[in-house]
Amino acid sequence: MKSIFTNTVKIAVAAVLAIICAQALKLDFAVSAGIVAILSVQPTKKETLRTAFARLLAFAVALVISVALFNLLGFTVPVFFIYLAVFILICQWRKWISAMAMDSVLISHFLSFGKTGFTEIKNEVLLFVLGVGFGILVNIFLHKKADYIEELKNKTDGQIKLALHRMALRIQNPDLADYDGTCFTSLNQSIFTAKRQAEENFNNQFTKKDTFDTRYLEMRENQTKILYEMYKAASSLHTVPSTAGLLADFLEKVSTEYHKDNDVKALLEELTIIHEKMKTVPLPQARAEFENRANLFILMERLEEFLKIKRDFILSADIR
Repeated sequence: MKSIFTNTVKIAVAAVLAIICAQALKLDFAVSAGIVAILSVQPTKKETLRTAFARLLAFAVALVISVALFNLLGFTVPVFFIYLAVFILICQWRKWISAMAMDSVLISHFLSFGKTGFTEIKNEVLLFVLGVGFGILVNIFLHKKADYIEELKNKTDGQIKLALHRMALRIQNPDLADYDGTCFTSLNQSIFTAKRQAEENFNNQFTKKDTFDTRYLEMRENQTKILYEMYKAASSLHTVPSTAGLLADFLEKVSTEYHKDNDVKALLEELTIIHEKMKTVPLPQARAEFENRANLFILMERLEEFLKIKRDFILSADIR
């Protein structure tokens, strides 16, 4: 809410400043500079610059078309309609959709002027420059939301930690309440929200292109897919295998040590030791025990994949 209020104030200030500057320059239709400023602000800095460039090209085309048509056919509404038809057709072809309304508002001023001399064209060009210029200035101050993305990442990590903790409980208690996988719905939504914010932050950078957050969340997303496979294996347990306690303790340890800077080297080494210990356990005699041990083994294999995803990320990333 605070972010929305702040951005609203910045956009309003940009519009007011554009109007004040236009009035100071004694431009006609000074309010139009404020409208252009509002329409020029996009969600990110990158989008604002890209849109501004497209609108500049579109405005140049609009000037050429309008000057030619008005001087050949007269300064009338039907001629303005012809201009609109030609300009809109070109904008759709060139994908300058966002420029159609803004540029046409400026061009409509020629109807009031009744001429397209140097003074009139300069008036519209300055309105355009002031509006777009202040729109760009606003976005320069829309910094990436570092605190918010950290909050989203921590929320995602917390949900994964909880899933690991409950998994440790489930393999020792087949009757664990509410173990139905619904947590993955909220977890996937959290990852989606965080990735979207990371992309917005990335597009709000002019120079340094920091991709850490995006890559971090992709890593967590890949881990979540493996975590779901682990959940299915844990859900398939109908009894408590003799080796369940060993793996449950390790899962609890993973959940406790689960944070972004853990290189998981020690955890992988410990998992290897557990794997060797399980090999020494006598083979089950009953079919049910055999099936449950098999599901536990699948869970352990997926857990190794889960940890290796983090290890590979640590090895390839520039950890901050």
